Amino acid sequence: MRPLIVFCIASVLLLTFYIREGESGPIHMVRSGVNTVTAPARFVGSAVATPFDALGNVFSNLTASQETLDDLKKENSKLTAKVAKLSEAEKTAERLEKLMGLTSTYNLKSTAARIIGTSSDAWTGTVTIDKGSADGMSINMPVTSSDGVVGQIISVSRNTSVVRLLTDENSGISAMVQDTRAQGMLQGQADGTLRLEYVTTDSDVKVGDIIVTSGIGGVFPKGLPLGTVSSVDKSANSVYYTIVVRTQAQMENNEEVLVITSLNDDQKASDSDVSTANSTPQGSSRSQDTGSSSSDSSSDDASDSDSSQ
Repeated sequence: MRPLIVFCIASVLLLTFYIREGESGPIHMVRSGVNTVTAPARFVGSAVATPFDALGNVFSNLTASQETLDDLKKENSKLTAKVAKLSEAEKTAERLEKLMGLTSTYNLKSTAARIIGTSSDAWTGTVTIDKGSADGMSINMPVTSSDGVVGQIISVSRNTSVVRLLTDENSGISAMVQDTRAQGMLQGQADGTLRLEYVTTDSDVKVGDIIVTSGIGGVFPKGLPLGTVSSVDKSANSVYYTIVVRTQAQMENNEEVLVITSLNDDQKASDSDVSTANSTPQGSSRSQDTGSSSSDSSSDDASDSDSSQ
């Protein structure tokens, strides 16, 4: 026992001196030298031991009890579900933030609603929302998403409402070209597309133009985005263009929407707006350069259309 007692006393003394001396003390210097000398050996030992440690873990997993494996699977399922729930909550928050941004931008008096169902047949384009007469909903109220107009309420029950989509063939909204104010009626088609009808061929319209609500009729606030022009065709001897519009709102991807409950006076088309629309339905021209280039483009399109026929 004497050697053991001697070594213990020596260890205590060395530890005491080690703690009390500075970083440049002799014991610190000896320890540093030993670490430097033994570092290569420790590195080689670690490299050699790593594969055996991994192999040991594999055998440990293989020999784990079924109860342990079941517990791990349950914990993994819980964590996966939690991650999915948090991810969905984040996406919902982003969509609602966009809707609130739309409300602020257009100064809308609106109520948020969630789409809970869609039409079950191929002949109608409608969705059902989770707000009804008990929440102040009524027929003809406009419905919009963060991207643009979705449609209009056509029937109301106490807790739900049916919204006719913009692309339904029975849908029709007074609209205009944002840049030139050329007037028309945006109507859904049987094939699910949109067309801007009754725009005269002397109007200035080109591919890429943004179509917005005109506010005429007092149902939709003026200036809400409806879509963009994807094609403009002029048939021989036709008074009106054939204008196909790509909808701004992605109908199939909507979950939350805004129902516009009332309009401010400045959101409705004024008597002057209506008078101007009736007197110059073709709208105004763009800037000189844009107008001339657009006019040339329209002439080229017309000649191409005529030649193709």
